[in-house]
Amino acid sequence: MNPEPAHPVQPVQPVHLAGPRLRSEPAVLYRELRREYGAVAPVLLDPDIPAWLVLGYRELHQVTGDSMLFSRDSGLWNQWHRVPHDWPLLPMIGRGHSSVLHTAGERHHARVAVIGGALEAVDPFELRAHAERFADELIDAVCADGQTDLVAHYAALLPVRVLATLYGFADEQGPGLVAALNDMVDGREDALAGQLHVAASMARLVADRAARPADDVVSRMLASGRTAAGPALSHEEITQDLIVMLTAGHQPTAGWIGNSLRLMLTDARFAASLLGGRRSVAEAMNEVLWEDTPTQNVAGRWATRDTWLGGRAVRAGDLVLLGIQAAHHDPQVRTHGTALPGGNSAHFSFGHGEHRCPFPAQEVAEVVARTGVEVVLDRLPDLDLAVPAASLIRRASPWLGGLTTLPVRFTATRPLNR
Repeated sequence: MNPEPAHPVQPVQPVHLAGPRLRSEPAVLYRELRREYGAVAPVLLDPDIPAWLVLGYRELHQVTGDSMLFSRDSGLWNQWHRVPHDWPLLPMIGRGHSSVLHTAGERHHARVAVIGGALEAVDPFELRAHAERFADELIDAVCADGQTDLVAHYAALLPVRVLATLYGFADEQGPGLVAALNDMVDGREDALAGQLHVAASMARLVADRAARPADDVVSRMLASGRTAAGPALSHEEITQDLIVMLTAGHQPTAGWIGNSLRLMLTDARFAASLLGGRRSVAEAMNEVLWEDTPTQNVAGRWATRDTWLGGRAVRAGDLVLLGIQAAHHDPQVRTHGTALPGGNSAHFSFGHGEHRCPFPAQEVAEVVARTGVEVVLDRLPDLDLAVPAASLIRRASPWLGGLTTLPVRFTATRPLNR
């Protein structure tokens, strides 16, 4: 039971989560929301659809750890009657989705086991080799120019190329998948078209691998799905789970690489940590997940009954958004805001509770992100920001916190040609 607060809670005026401030100064916005509303703030999603944004670390731990009270079943939402059929945020909310994100209990655990088993079978040396090869190819394409955009021409391309290879996509499908995934997650006018492109591409791959299995993630999931606990997983269920895996594996990892490089170029504390030696890269990148996690907010959880959360009266069916970046800077758990968290891995960047990112998926993301940063350090050692740090623009997405561009300059070199 969550007891009612001892003092009456005054009505609060929700604020729009989207807007220019989320792009220009998200940390300031989250601080102001916390100062105004406390650990849980009322927010509006375009067009004026209400939700709760969890800002407190302890409250976020509570929500993600109690799947009985805060469910992933989007069918519980009490605002569906207000949602347009072409709502750009719909792909990330998940109405009618049958993916692993929206299941619970034994069925959820069975599907997580199929995903984990397929990714766990990925050879770590092969994974590292794929990541290095694609990273070198991307650097080769720009190294002779002496300048590039490390988001558009590197970070935004690397993870999906690695994942596409692991899944079984042809190399030429990578650019289209990148564009579609960006549109889907940004939640703007092309979001639904991006979702359709990804879904159609994945369905074709699943059908092909069902007919002609190979040594890849999709084939392993199809094989494991036939013997999963309970009823066998359908091709539709496997397709939905693969879309989730691709989206969660590419976008946050691309943002992780981009945010790491940004901090290296703009934050002296982080640069000293990252450049302290190759053995410190993993720890330095863990700090990025605290300082500027690529997944800022997550949709979401839905209250299964009336309850209290952070002093707010949450009603049955209310949407609760997970404010990961805000929780990482909660002053109650990070009393010294200027101190880097070092080896502390108690962040929410990979989730928490029943719907935490499977460990093999975390390992894949970590290898790809770390390799991406290490290749840049090796190939472009005198890298420098080509524009004022204040002019860097973040994505307009209410969910992701990565940059749209990261212009840099460096000493031109010859490609490796390998």
